[in-house]
Amino acid sequence: MQLEHQPATGTVTGALGGLFDGPLDPVVTAAQMRAIEGQLFAAGMPVAALMEKVASRIAVWIVRHFPLSRYPRVAVVAGPGHNGGDALVVARELAAQGYQVQVHSPISRLKPLTADHLKYIDYLGIPVAETVADLGPCDLLIEGLFGFGLERPIEGAIADLVSAIHDLDCPVVSIDLPSGLHTDSGAVLGTAVRATHTLCLGLWKRAFCQAGALAYLGQSHLIDFGIPPQAIAAELGPLPLVRRATLTTVRAKLPLPRLPDTHKYRVGQLLLVAGSRAYGGAALLTALGARASGVGMLTLAVPESLRLMVVAQLPEALVVGCPETNSGAIARLPDDLDLSRYDAIACGPGLSRQALPAVEAVLGSEAPLLLDADGLNLLAELGGGEALADRQSPTVLTPHRGEFKRLFPDPLTASEDAGAAAVAAARQSGAVVLLKGACTAIAHPDGTLWYVPESTPALARGGSGDLLTGLIGGLLAQTESSSREKSRATSLDLALDAALVGAWWHGVAARAAACDRTVLGVDGPQLAQYLNPVLAQVLA
Repeated sequence: MQLEHQPATGTVTGALGGLFDGPLDPVVTAAQMRAIEGQLFAAGMPVAALMEKVASRIAVWIVRHFPLSRYPRVAVVAGPGHNGGDALVVARELAAQGYQVQVHSPISRLKPLTADHLKYIDYLGIPVAETVADLGPCDLLIEGLFGFGLERPIEGAIADLVSAIHDLDCPVVSIDLPSGLHTDSGAVLGTAVRATHTLCLGLWKRAFCQAGALAYLGQSHLIDFGIPPQAIAAELGPLPLVRRATLTTVRAKLPLPRLPDTHKYRVGQLLLVAGSRAYGGAALLTALGARASGVGMLTLAVPESLRLMVVAQLPEALVVGCPETNSGAIARLPDDLDLSRYDAIACGPGLSRQALPAVEAVLGSEAPLLLDADGLNLLAELGGGEALADRQSPTVLTPHRGEFKRLFPDPLTASEDAGAAAVAAARQSGAVVLLKGACTAIAHPDGTLWYVPESTPALARGGSGDLLTGLIGGLLAQTESSSREKSRATSLDLALDAALVGAWWHGVAARAAACDRTVLGVDGPQLAQYLNPVLAQVLA
């Protein structure tokens, strides 16, 4: 396997466009959002004033992203509740800025405030269509039927309206949540609007972190309307348990800045145990991820038959050849390989199922440990999460769904909600669990959950997970080396930070690569070339 070493030359900025929507990171259920809004109203914020504030910020976003010169004709579909009221205020604001606005309100029984806004729309002379068929041609449709909190299936005439929206040849912007999606589970309630963009209001809702909802959400954006921190804390506590990775979060958790007088032994020593004769490329790809992380010293333990090939490709790494089986798997780690010298160990990519002694050896070490791929499969053979009970140092597990089911067959971990499944597995195993998917979930044994929605279908190919293993392993070694004296709880927190930063960084790099090369052109070596340019762009 010959690796390419030229730098990525594509445009990173376009892929980062959706990452700068603000620092807010709590993820809430419908009930929590209602309670937080209730805090505002109880404190004296009038409902009408909040609606005006929210709608004005939506209008600003629309004018910025859909300028009048290109999208002059706007249709607004408004439901009976306050989501519909938001849509009607947006319609009024856009009309005031010169857009040709038309409105359709399909349900006759409206909440009083929404009814007042519809009455004023009519007074202003903004056309109100009786049916969706009466709407004239439009360049943009704004959908505000139901928003968050819907529990009943969409049926009958409203289902027909949703179908009609899908037939329109224009972008669709949904307010807060595409109507028809369950706020917490992301499940489709009968039918649902397929939005081009969804403007989530105030705080992220759980649906935005559910893989099944992604096809309906389009591009997601948070509209921050300035919820006071005390209102959030009153419902979620000072440190919310469920959060979504943001640029602000990741910047704070990167192992930067470095001390001016640092040296390679201060910024992490990582051991990678990877590869077999059949899967030699996995060891190289994992090492490329580790290289991008900036780890100070990288050692690879590979089958002896791969050693010279790896040395030729990675001249900066220390490469240890291991005794191997007849099929070319690592038979055992060398007796003189001192595992205690490493700040972290990452094990699993390309090992094959014959490398059980190597996995047993790293499980018995005192180093923080990341297990992936066959490391996870072999852990399942050793008893799954229960085999980690005696480990004093933190463990990070990075399964995809198939590996996860083998490792955690307990019904408590079977939830389709990746977050709920990851939390159950983390509590059961005492490990940080990163469950890969279109919206990756990362759980701490204490119940803390992070969602990392930065992803792309470009990652659906072999080798992308190997890069992630090396990247997180390198970050883990750096965070551990910078904090030698720490409790187990603190170590687990650092392990979660490494997993969070690595998953986010990996996903954003993949998006940038897909922007340049399409989702068909992002193989492992190409993806590795985007990791550092993306980080440079983020830090800039």
